[in-house]
Amino acid sequence: MSKKSGTAYGDAGFSEFIKMAFRRHLGHDESDYKKPVIGIANTFSEVNRCHSHVKPMIEVLKQGVIMAGGTPLEFPIISLGEMFISPTTMLYRNLVAMDAEEMIKAQPIDGVVLIGGCDKMTPALLMGAASANKPSILFTGGPMNNGEYKGRTLGACSDCRFFWQEFKAGTITEEEVNEINEELAPTAGHCMVMGSASTIASCSEALGMMMPGGATIPATENKRMHLARETGKQIVRLVEQDIKPSDIMTKENFENAIKVLMAIGGSTNAVIHLIAIAKRLDIHLDLQLFDEISKETPLIANMRPAGNYQMEDLYRAGGIPVVLKELQNQLHTNQITVTGKTHEENLLHVEIDEVYRDIIKSVDDPVYADGGIAVLKGNLSPNGSIIKPKAVINQKLLKHKGQAIVFESIEDMEERVNDPNLQVSEDNVLVLKNAGPIGAPGMPEAGMIPIPQKLLKQGVRDMLRLSDCRMSGTAFGAVVLHVAPEAAVGGPIGIIQDGDWIELNVEERELSLLISDDELRERLATFERNEYKDRGYSWLYRNHVLQADEGCDFDFMLPTFNKREERD
Repeated sequence: MSKKSGTAYGDAGFSEFIKMAFRRHLGHDESDYKKPVIGIANTFSEVNRCHSHVKPMIEVLKQGVIMAGGTPLEFPIISLGEMFISPTTMLYRNLVAMDAEEMIKAQPIDGVVLIGGCDKMTPALLMGAASANKPSILFTGGPMNNGEYKGRTLGACSDCRFFWQEFKAGTITEEEVNEINEELAPTAGHCMVMGSASTIASCSEALGMMMPGGATIPATENKRMHLARETGKQIVRLVEQDIKPSDIMTKENFENAIKVLMAIGGSTNAVIHLIAIAKRLDIHLDLQLFDEISKETPLIANMRPAGNYQMEDLYRAGGIPVVLKELQNQLHTNQITVTGKTHEENLLHVEIDEVYRDIIKSVDDPVYADGGIAVLKGNLSPNGSIIKPKAVINQKLLKHKGQAIVFESIEDMEERVNDPNLQVSEDNVLVLKNAGPIGAPGMPEAGMIPIPQKLLKQGVRDMLRLSDCRMSGTAFGAVVLHVAPEAAVGGPIGIIQDGDWIELNVEERELSLLISDDELRERLATFERNEYKDRGYSWLYRNHVLQADEGCDFDFMLPTFNKREERD
């Protein structure tokens, strides 16, 4: 174990003396602090409903730490609830990462249990743990159980979006949509479709930072309590063995995580988060790597919104260990995990039950032959953009040419998209600008631009849409996201005009603005960027956040920041 940190008084002996005096109020004595001291990064919050149930789990975690010979100590971390943070949780992901890093480094703890769950919390905690690089293990609060309405399985928040869209189209009544609302989030836990929370938990398991099976056990299952106890025991062993995040989160394990991302049809948000976590360890993941792995990796988990099932079903089918087992020949199975063993050792006794083959397919008979995310290039997104082809409702839109209808901001979109006088047809391309990391700020989940209400009432349920922001992993449709560079920094998306022709060809990985090179250069040369009047954290964010293809972390948080050649 490394020497525990403490407040500097200019006298190391006095520092230990006063520290022990103030510790005694917990009933501890000197011997308790000769054991591995384990911090529990407590993200409980009643505002963040996806973390409102974690208190009993933390108590069991602490039991596990004590059983393994450690001393557990809780400490608070900022907690972000996806639907309750204005303007968007992504604006504060980096703040949580900074909080986590500094508290892990500054406090006299030998290792830490990270309590994840809601979308941005898990990646933020892993970013902080990566930079602090003390022994760490991830535990999440788990997904909700399935909802149900009149015999139909409901999933948050794919069905939030689906039924709201149907309500706007006039196919269901206000009474019905309110009844559905009561059943969408029926238990504690995070969203139970393969949205961002479920995706990043699954990727974290493949990354080696979570105990096997931890991503899919529902929040309400007894086995999650058992997992909490085992996690508490295991962090003590990680401290004793001095296994750190940098030992586990290797380039090879990031590739394992990307393969699982593609195999489960996971959220596009995971692309940004994995890039950001890797950068904290000076590991470079570019979008081309994601695309190459997607082309080589079959989509085998039949999960909504790209498939038919939800996390509770995936858990019954064996969870991520079965997905890893099926992908085993494509993985770097010699990489170590938080169990202290390699993936190969973890998978030794994992069996695939044929009863659940419709939930987890074989690589020889997949849901789709390739993965769930495609990376696009072209003159409209020279640094890349992303689409989930398997979540597109109208597959014809994967190869489409249409004229742009441009919204200059989220506010402009909200004001005009349902205007009955908007001249729009299903063949148009809806474009949202100035919603990226800097432009919004925080790159909110507004990318699933609403289908104009008058088209919904005509039966239209999908259109080609593109933006420099994100969308929820629970969302669906022909939506191009993360267009980089964003409009706010002079990216080509910022010069699109109403009536411009835009062409998408997913098979060719092309997204193009159909104007001449000369006109493109002329428009870019005369483009005027917006000016922002910020203070405090918003100022810090806008002045230092990286673009989507770089993970949206702060430039000064990267290991390379103090290398002058990197900064100049």
